[in-house]
Amino acid sequence: MTIDVARYRGRFAPSPSGPLHFGSLVAALGSYLQAKSQGGQWLLRIEDIDTTRIQPGAASSIMRTLEQFGLCWDQTETYQTQRLALYQHHFDELAARQLIYGCNCSRARIASLGGVYDGCCRQKNLQTEPLAWRLKPGPVAAQFTDLVFGEVQVPDSICREDYIIKRRDGLFAYQLVVVLDDIDQQIGQVIRGADLLEMTSRQQALCVLLGHNPPQYGHLPLAVTAPGFKLSKQNHATDVSTLPLSQSMSAALTLLGHAPPAELKQAPVTELLVWALQHWQLALVPKQQEVLVSS
Repeated sequence: MTIDVARYRGRFAPSPSGPLHFGSLVAALGSYLQAKSQGGQWLLRIEDIDTTRIQPGAASSIMRTLEQFGLCWDQTETYQTQRLALYQHHFDELAARQLIYGCNCSRARIASLGGVYDGCCRQKNLQTEPLAWRLKPGPVAAQFTDLVFGEVQVPDSICREDYIIKRRDGLFAYQLVVVLDDIDQQIGQVIRGADLLEMTSRQQALCVLLGHNPPQYGHLPLAVTAPGFKLSKQNHATDVSTLPLSQSMSAALTLLGHAPPAELKQAPVTELLVWALQHWQLALVPKQQEVLVSS
């Protein structure tokens, strides 16, 4: 599994914990435009690894909404819950390399440390389940170059923490599976929301630890209703398919620094998408982690 950056492959990877909302539309649209403007493929990955958060019917709803906006993906969509054997294989390889260890620290204990794990269980050789399994990540760079933000400084706590790759409940953690999926699907560029900006250096390091070149990363502004409060399924953000499609598409393009001309703002989404593809430049995306929008 080697990433081929010469042939562009991007992806959108929503969690099926609710319908597509405006913030997710921004991420989908930005990643789609970047892929298609490069003559590349745009893949859809349903990130349903956290089965405790799945909402029945949400994946189908998300796909229908993407199609309503003309955001059609290449190849068949993938589901993380159908890739458990891949994740277990690499988990076992990391275990064989003695790069993981069991941890029985409670959330309360870690919270008392300020939310950053201190390596308490590294030398304990715990084996009795249930345990969370943590990675010894090795060197994690304190900065990286983002396609939108340029040089990004990463907090030391993120660089040095032994983080969980398999949870106490037996579910694989996002930090592991997202890297394995990007490697397996040969993703050359990851265009996603800025809520994951600081985790990028960690994911790049894990990719190298697994023996592969990491993709390039670019992060898009988050739509927030107040500073620090992004639109999300957890806070019951409005299903974007219930709103006027052209209005939502125009608003998403404007947030991404590509405001359509006045005569196109009420045009069908197909026309808006054609215009966006003709004018898309990642350099025009605002270097902001958050953009205030109405809920």
